[in-house]
Amino acid sequence: MFQAFYDTMIYGSRWLLILQGLWVTVCIAFFAIIIGTALGAGAALCKISGNRWLKAVAEFYTTVIRGIPLATQLMIFYFVVFAPLGLNNFLVAVIAYGINSGAYCTEIFRAGIQGVDKGQMEAGRSLGLSKKQTLSKIILPQAVKMILPTYTSEFIVLIKETSVASFIAVMDLTKAGDMVRNATYNAWIPLITCAVIYLCLTLGLTKIFAILEKRLARSDRS
Repeated sequence: MFQAFYDTMIYGSRWLLILQGLWVTVCIAFFAIIIGTALGAGAALCKISGNRWLKAVAEFYTTVIRGIPLATQLMIFYFVVFAPLGLNNFLVAVIAYGINSGAYCTEIFRAGIQGVDKGQMEAGRSLGLSKKQTLSKIILPQAVKMILPTYTSEFIVLIKETSVASFIAVMDLTKAGDMVRNATYNAWIPLITCAVIYLCLTLGLTKIFAILEKRLARSDRS
């Protein structure tokens, strides 16, 4: 078994392909979740605002993006939307994943904000705070604690969904494993290696967010 692993992964420094693919996967997920968080926060505020036009735009955005498969979105962004601009495939992947994640973050944030007791807004206003001040200082801090588990799940799903980035020739972790498989005619070692790496990433993120959640809960009790 060790000899097979050596011949497949170590010989010819093929493990560097896996390392490179891992780096691309992490970078796509990291930058995409930043874009998705920003888009989601803005769209969520639009959805709970009193402006019907902002609500309509946010609703259209979430409905369309959540209703189209990610792989299809990825190819539309690459071959149709950004083709005239000549953006490289990595940047297109980051933008596409960010926009997709933003639609899901919108609903996560909206549910979290609206899940805070309405009396909190009334209490803030009675203390002389404006609606924006009450939202930023009272509502949002409570909403963050409520949405953290779901937000964690979205980040984990995003990492796993990067596996379809190869549709636009991005060499992510899955694509790197497939390249090793093609080069060595050995399927199980590179693919199992990729699966274990994905598992370690998701378990590690789950642990990190769990620690953060416990600290937030501890701050509530102190």
